[in-house]
Amino acid sequence: MAQKATIYKVELSVSDMDRHYYETHKLTVAKHPSETDERLMVRILAFALNAHERLEMTKGLSTDDEPDIWQKSLSGELELWVALGLPSEKVVRQSCGKADKVSVYSYGGRTADIWWEKIKNSTTRFDNLQVVNFSQTDTSALEKLASRAMKLQVNIQDGDVMVSVDDSIVYFTAAKWKNAV
Repeated sequence: MAQKATIYKVELSVSDMDRHYYETHKLTVAKHPSETDERLMVRILAFALNAHERLEMTKGLSTDDEPDIWQKSLSGELELWVALGLPSEKVVRQSCGKADKVSVYSYGGRTADIWWEKIKNSTTRFDNLQVVNFSQTDTSALEKLASRAMKLQVNIQDGDVMVSVDDSIVYFTAAKWKNAV
């Protein structure tokens, strides 16, 4: 029998001083049975880093032809494609052809470093691709904040990120491996 997704209710308050975006999002996030708490929290963080009124979580892990998060224009064009983890070179190439901007948020420590070394030369031709890496230490600390009902506050200033839940705070400085032009 197939396991069902676990539902998380998230109140996400974003204060992004870099983009002058200040908003609270009430999200219902389905955690796929094979998804870890670490990946779930990275997905929520990626949402916060790209927060916009039209940004949406997708079916993600349960479909191959959709990103984890996307933003479409009012007329349906794909403006932003957000992928998590270590997508293959083929997936990166295809997503760069489908969307105006593609953001990949990698994590996983040494495994992510090896993945980037393997594909970075093939990504130079994609001006619409951004690759950001989160350290294993940061994502492990973020994972500990996960609960079925969360009130997260995410503050972003000068590229530094602070995530707080109740009295727990995690500070991030993500490594930008590739910037979109």
